[in-house]
Amino acid sequence: MKKLMLSCATVALCTMSAVADEVRVYNWSDYIDEALLEKFEAETGIDLVYDVFDSNEVLETKMLAGGSGYDVVVPTGTFLQRQISAGAFQKLDKSQLPNLENMWATIEERTAQYDPGNEYSINYMWGTTGIGANVGKVQELLGADAPLGSLNLIFDPASMEKLSECGVHFLDAPTEMIPAALKYIGEDPDSHDPEVIAKAEEVFMGVRPYVQKFHSSEYINALANGDICVAFGWSGDILQARDRAAEADNGVEIVYNAPSEGALMWFDQMAIPADAPNPEAAHAFLNFIMDAENMAAASNYVYYANGNEASKPFLEEDVIGDTAIYPDEATLQNLYTVTPYPAKVQRVVTRLWTKIKSGT
Repeated sequence: MKKLMLSCATVALCTMSAVADEVRVYNWSDYIDEALLEKFEAETGIDLVYDVFDSNEVLETKMLAGGSGYDVVVPTGTFLQRQISAGAFQKLDKSQLPNLENMWATIEERTAQYDPGNEYSINYMWGTTGIGANVGKVQELLGADAPLGSLNLIFDPASMEKLSECGVHFLDAPTEMIPAALKYIGEDPDSHDPEVIAKAEEVFMGVRPYVQKFHSSEYINALANGDICVAFGWSGDILQARDRAAEADNGVEIVYNAPSEGALMWFDQMAIPADAPNPEAAHAFLNFIMDAENMAAASNYVYYANGNEASKPFLEEDVIGDTAIYPDEATLQNLYTVTPYPAKVQRVVTRLWTKIKSGT
């Protein structure tokens, strides 16, 4: 991110710059239009340091260790809830956030299960976790009736053995992958019972030999370039891959489907660490993001739905009109959410996921 050296245009901006001359933001990779970052600096006179990560686990390690050095971070809802309990965040000063009035009540109702009263966070983006497929390659291997919208595509060993010829990536995200496996076998995806969670092992070990890689961002370019034919990943990432392939006109047709058995609905929340070096600047950044046009610009770039009702008139038709991004009511009713694992259960999940990834 190029730093903009700006002179103060007004006394107000000069005052803000003197008090809050830098804000440090830690967000997911490939998750914002960089033009927005430049716009923020130009409008506020605050220098922006913007770093990225690609897994909740990386962020959580920093947050729970303390002293992250960041003013704004973007955990997923379940991780946010656990980190709030650990005292990692400070309550928002809503008097500094006039654009809160733009937020979408329906989404706030759902995020409140992780952050009661939405006292610590605002929704940035939300979406589903599902299946991205290279239609041509998958149908070539599995036939015209390949189950592109079903978990059978990725959890049936016979299907996966054939797909391994063209490459399959899974998210490196146990809190998303294990619930999907439980859903596939008819168990509660939000189960915290170690005996139920253990049933996911058999599902994964049946297909593990055919998974090329566990990674939470590489599948975007791999799908777009035709290097792999299937990814189980985040909706917006796969839609980015679809559009990159279309722009490249490389003959690769990518589709995204929320699994017909049910898909995880997730929420990425912007929050301010308890030890943020510059909470005033952090509030300025959050308020900037909640501007209707700014939030729409972010969604138009990353192809994810956002939690800002006022942004809808500014969304491009291929975003607001795409049911893979803004699901229809029937799909919404078929989505599930999950809650954080207690510490003891989390250790079980972590060990299980390590075993699954190693294949031993």
